[in-house]
Order: sequence, then C-alpha cells, then structure tokens
Amino acid sequence: MIKHLIPFYLENTKQFFSIKFLSVLIVSIPSAVVAEYLNIPLAWFLGPMIVISIAALSGLKIIMPKIVLSFILIILGLHIGNYIDQNLFNQMINWIWTSIIMLIYIIICILVVAKYLQKFANYGKKSSIFSAAPGALGPLMILAENEKTDLSQVATSHLIRLIIIITVIPLIIVNNTDNNVLLNDNFNYLAQNHLNLILLIIASLFFIFVFDKIRIPAALLSGTLFASGLLQITDIATYKLPDETVNFCLLILGSSVGCRFAEKTIKEIANNSLHSIVATVILVALGLLAAYVATFFVDTNILTLILSFSPGGIYEVAVIAIAFDLDPDFVAFHHIIRLLFILFTVPIFLRVLEKIKK
Repeated sequence: MIKHLIPFYLENTKQFFSIKFLSVLIVSIPSAVVAEYLNIPLAWFLGPMIVISIAALSGLKIIMPKIVLSFILIILGLHIGNYIDQNLFNQMINWIWTSIIMLIYIIICILVVAKYLQKFANYGKKSSIFSAAPGALGPLMILAENEKTDLSQVATSHLIRLIIIITVIPLIIVNNTDNNVLLNDNFNYLAQNHLNLILLIIASLFFIFVFDKIRIPAALLSGTLFASGLLQITDIATYKLPDETVNFCLLILGSSVGCRFAEKTIKEIANNSLHSIVATVILVALGLLAAYVATFFVDTNILTLILSFSPGGIYEVAVIAIAFDLDPDFVAFHHIIRLLFILFTVPIFLRVLEKIKK
C-alpha cells in the first residue's frame, strides 16, 4: 500500500543510486545553468526538459526514480499549501462556474480532437478518445491497456502535447506579465518552528495514503495540499519552504518529462508528431476559449485561467504557477477537477461507443 504511494522499496532505492539517475543529474544541472545564462524563461525547467528529451531519444540510458518524483510532488504541495486560507474557501463557491466550464471544455475537446484523429491520422475510435483527452496520461494508459488500445499512439500524443504546452506557456507568461520567477530573500526561514514541517510531512503522508485508497487523482499533490491547508487553517502548523526549492522542483520535473522519452524512438515520435501538434493546437485553442469564457464568471488574472485550462501537465503547470506567483491554489484545484472529469467522462464515451457498435 504505502510502497505504491511513496515507493521506498528496494528497486527504487537501487534506481536512486544508479548510473541512469546520475546521468540525469549530470546532464540536467548544467543545462539548467546554461538556460539561465541565456535568459530562457523558466530555465531550470525548460533547459533540463529539452536536453534530457534529446538525450533520451539519442539512446542515453536514463531514469527518474519514483522516490525522487514523489518527494518533489510533496514539496510542490507544501508550496501551494501556503496559499490556502479561509478566504480561499470563501472564493471556492465562485469556482463552481469555472468547474462547469471545465467539464464542457473536456467534452468538446474529446469530441473534436477524437474526430480529427480518426479522420486524418487513421486512429482507431478508442485510441482517438484516449489521445484526445486533455491530460491524465497515467490513468488513461491503464484504461487504454484494458481496452486493448494502441498504447504507443496514446502515450506519444500526450508526451508531444506536454512538451509543446510547457515550452510555450512560460514564453506567453514572460511576455505578458511583470512577474519574475518567485524568489523572496527577505523571509527568515531559520526562525520558523521546524517541528511544523515534520507535522506537515506526517499529515501529508497520511492523506496521500487515504486519497490514493479512495482513488482521488494526483494523490501525492492533492493529499499534501489538503494536509497543508487543513493544518494551516486550523492554526496547528504552518511552514514556508525556501523559494529556492522551486528551482529544484523545476529541475526534477523538467528532467522527468524528458525521461518519459527513454523508451521511445525518433521514428515513433516522427510518425505521430504532425497530428499530435495539430491536436495540441486545437486543445490549446479550446483552452484559451474556455479561459476567456471563465473571465465572465470569476475575477481572476487571464494568465492564471490559461494555466488552469491547460490541456495536461498538472504538476508541471502547478510549478509554473508557483514560479510566477499566478494563484497556484486556483490552478491546482482546477487541474485536479480536470483529472476527475476526464476519468469520469472517458469511460462514458467508451460505453457509448460500445453501444453504437452493437
């Protein structure tokens, strides 16, 4: 049970000390430094992501241990938890409208993009539905395998989309906001009660376990968010992590995206790239439209809404929201809702498809 959530088991420990993971660090850290020197937006994310992706496709043996990724996602949840207060809960009543817009957005995305992939890319009906869903690659891969669907098509479509989205979004933000990557040198981190951090981690592990058992999506992030918010609102414990840890999160998440190409070939990527790019353009356009519609219902920065309706990359988008201080709580909430809606709607589409066949 616990090993499924925070996998401190033998195989993962071996991966942590392996040459494959060491190779990731050796490649990713210099690439982040160079990207920062070249003033590339979100350098500690995009630098490692691009270089590790190229290295993976070139045949370099690399791996991202789940134990490392799990640790990073908990840090990410604790960062976002600092934004949670009573005022946030008062605002959540207004978020019901953006949640409804999210559901409509997901349904339209699946209908439009699935039809495109069937007509122009010769995808099967089931493959097109899984590939058209705006995110939730992990759970969708499990469903796709159960449905005997082409896993390569589904995975490649989502991976290409993720690369495009998290490369383009920082550029959009940098060109449309005065916010710099968040760094606060004035806060005295050492003066905090460090027992609060231990309490937050214990509570986070407990709720991660509970959320995973009841199958709430992104349990590592949502469980930590819930624990952090609960302890902060009840004045039991609060703790602010150094803002510099955001760069560490960016480095690992960027490298993790690149590592997903470790078992892919250039030919495999090339065969799916054109239609995946077109599908991504459609999904992003629909996301922008949904973000614009949402402006009539909530008084929220349009860039925050664009991040919230991004078609995929819950963890990557959440860390971008933290880095640019764009309402991370709002963004994380809507991405968790997006995952829930996708896991609810895709099986319905599949059932309807089965009925049509009969």
